[in-house]
Amino acid sequence: MFKKILVAHDGSNGADAALEQAAGLCKLTEAELVVLTVYRHHSILEASISMVRGNGEKSGNLDDAMKSAAREVGEHSKALVRTLGVSKVQAFIKGGPAARTIVSFAKEKGCDLIVIGSRGVGAAEGYMLGSVSHKVTSIAQIPVLVV
Repeated sequence: MFKKILVAHDGSNGADAALEQAAGLCKLTEAELVVLTVYRHHSILEASISMVRGNGEKSGNLDDAMKSAAREVGEHSKALVRTLGVSKVQAFIKGGPAARTIVSFAKEKGCDLIVIGSRGVGAAEGYMLGSVSHKVTSIAQIPVLVV
């Protein structure tokens, strides 16, 4: 049925539920699981503004911070999948617009199903994956399971 399943994971409760469903499908079908965490790249203006704190002191690069946070989410999701009994799992992080990045990555990796939570972390909590399930379902050429 399915040979390779992509799960989009942003660290939210909805993404954890999607991960659990994908893990269950992988166990049933003996499919490989690919976990993708997407972080948002910032424009030069956003990055330069974010590098200056209120007191004028420079902080780190915003893209580097987002990449680091995405890496932590990816490692957490990979560990969670292993506790659910799935041994064939790979975790990746990518920067870019979430929905388009998810769909293009699924195509690049030869996935035949995308599993995504219906709601992500949302604008108030950060710039990670967010709630992009509607857009993914509208542009994907493969089946999408929204959890």
